[in-house]
Amino acid sequence: GAIWYQGETNAGRAKEYRTLLPVMIENWRDVWGQGDFPFGVVQLANFMATTDQPSDPAWAHLRDAQLHTSLTVPNVGQAVIIDIGEAKDIHPRNKQDVGKRLGFWAQNKVYGQTNVIPSGPVYQSMKVKDNKVTLTFDVVGKGLQTTDGKAPAEFIITDDMRNWYWADAKITGKNTVTVWSEKVSKPVAVRYAWANNPVNPNLTNSANIPASPFRTDAEPK
Repeated sequence: GAIWYQGETNAGRAKEYRTLLPVMIENWRDVWGQGDFPFGVVQLANFMATTDQPSDPAWAHLRDAQLHTSLTVPNVGQAVIIDIGEAKDIHPRNKQDVGKRLGFWAQNKVYGQTNVIPSGPVYQSMKVKDNKVTLTFDVVGKGLQTTDGKAPAEFIITDDMRNWYWADAKITGKNTVTVWSEKVSKPVAVRYAWANNPVNPNLTNSANIPASPFRTDAEPK
């Protein structure tokens, strides 16, 4: 198998990366002739200064490209490290938790240890009713929770794809989170931890593995 811990220098070309990373994985598998061997991708950590307003930075798009690869290419897993990076160090020192999270995926998906939860929550779908969006997640274990016991943070919401607002959020079921804002009457999209360095990406599952940053809207063509 392989572990891939890279992406920082490609952050400005996230759309290209959505093609390049899957092609590279397929190429490696073809060259080595070992079939679809396990490939673990480490998503970009939190880095740089925090912001007090919703943003749309390159690092968020690159993380989305990595998530896309892990969801669409066979036998590819992802370790989310959005909570253990360092604002001023592009190479964060905590590698033990990186290894542990890669290990969780390998234990479950490679070695068949189904009692081990392989990752944090993964966004599946959304449903809009009135001014609220209910998000459904997979890989929740015994249920969604937060690291600090407070409401889920770092959600933003929009009604026109141009103006984004901080959103309130609440865990409303084992695998659902409802998101809303008084400033948005007809929401069309939600994003989570969509920043270079989100302040408090606190959504996890029962194994305390963080949810991946994600978007409900599609990548622009």
